[in-house]
Amino acid sequence: MGPGCLATALRGAMEASRNREREAKEYLEKHKIMELLNLLTSALLFCRPGKPREYLIATLERLRIAQVTGVAFSFFMDNTNIVAMFEMLDSSNRGTISFVQYKEALKTLGLCTADEVLKDDGHAITLEKFRNEV
Repeated sequence: MGPGCLATALRGAMEASRNREREAKEYLEKHKIMELLNLLTSALLFCRPGKPREYLIATLERLRIAQVTGVAFSFFMDNTNIVAMFEMLDSSNRGTISFVQYKEALKTLGLCTADEVLKDDGHAITLEKFRNEV
């Protein structure tokens, strides 16, 4: 094989490589894979679970459910955040919040939509119920 053929073959290989890289980049952008990986990595480092693989699997499952149901998903709500939010809503330290406060908190967190109907059973919302729902 002469130098001209070798150069042509090399240019062809380089062009094919660039095409594969461009296609891979387009695929990642189209499916927002880098954003997903960044979110998962941030959530993992924020929460630092003892079993990171199980955490990631559970997080992906929660994201899938959020996508199917159309309900937003919050990565960074752990027990400490939930208690802090409840305490802010319970400014009089009664240990309960109203149903209206509860529904607004769920909307704020993206756990229900504005037009979603939640049943008010007439009871005040305790920290335990709030924690279980959020």
